[in-house]
Amino acid sequence: MAEKGTVCVTGAGGYIASWLVKVLLSENYIVHGTVRDPGAAKYSHLTNLEKASKNLKLFKADLLDYDSLLAAIKGCDGVFHVASPVPGGPVQNPEVELIEPAVKGTLNVLKACSELNVKRVVLVSSVAAVAMNPSWPKGQVMDESSWSDKQFCRNTKNFYSLSKTEAESEAWEFAKKSGIDLVTVCPSLCWGPLLQSTTNSSSLSLINILKEGVKEMANNMGWYVDVRDVADALLLAYERHEAEGRYMCSAHAFYKQDLVQIVRNIYPHYNYPKSFTAGDGIDFRPTTEKLEKLGLSYRPLEETIADSVESYKQSGILE
Repeated sequence: MAEKGTVCVTGAGGYIASWLVKVLLSENYIVHGTVRDPGAAKYSHLTNLEKASKNLKLFKADLLDYDSLLAAIKGCDGVFHVASPVPGGPVQNPEVELIEPAVKGTLNVLKACSELNVKRVVLVSSVAAVAMNPSWPKGQVMDESSWSDKQFCRNTKNFYSLSKTEAESEAWEFAKKSGIDLVTVCPSLCWGPLLQSTTNSSSLSLINILKEGVKEMANNMGWYVDVRDVADALLLAYERHEAEGRYMCSAHAFYKQDLVQIVRNIYPHYNYPKSFTAGDGIDFRPTTEKLEKLGLSYRPLEETIADSVESYKQSGILE
């Protein structure tokens, strides 16, 4: 099978990016992956992937170091910009910890792509850049035309949503001015098996439902998607010539109480929340018709949950 070309994946060691690297290698791409320290043991899950010894090269890079990005992207036909800061706990200084690195890092990647004449850039945004929109008509299905309200995000201290909204909107401004071929994919909360050794924040949201034993949980609406489907969506966004604009990537929408019952039906013996309080009342449901027209099909939620839990057991996170 002939090589398909060379692409760069930023933040290659992360949850979504690791699955994307796996898919790209399986499809015979040569992959440049940016990481903090290429020699670190934490990236062995990448170097141990099939075809990695021949077709994967890890580069030491920082989103705020333009020259390091330039070196990683040089020689690439396409770039998947996946890296973005995710809060691991309370955010003390959102401008410094989240917003500035998300925006400046994205613009550095796009500037490097423009300088090196990269054919297409696929940016991983988030439904966080879509759904925080209090003016969206109640009962209307939410699509790619919706943008999170930046002031609403600030007022509600939802700084992660603000960082993703700022980064994606700045990316589109840059694309308009530079003519770069940009496609963005906006995944919802990702579950699915772990490739990396560390537990990421989205997986923790499922682990906490299983083992934290919280007495009460707010019955809010959540959107969910399998990380493997996100990786497939990113490849479609890159390979399909007709791909353009934004793509929402979310397979399932459930209130927490209904979601917990689905998980409990599969794994009845874990320490689930005891009761549910009234949620925030937000009932926006996403449409992914645009992405499905591009050729994506989603896994059932039950499959995602089962594969996630078995992965956590193998990793020793769950018993």
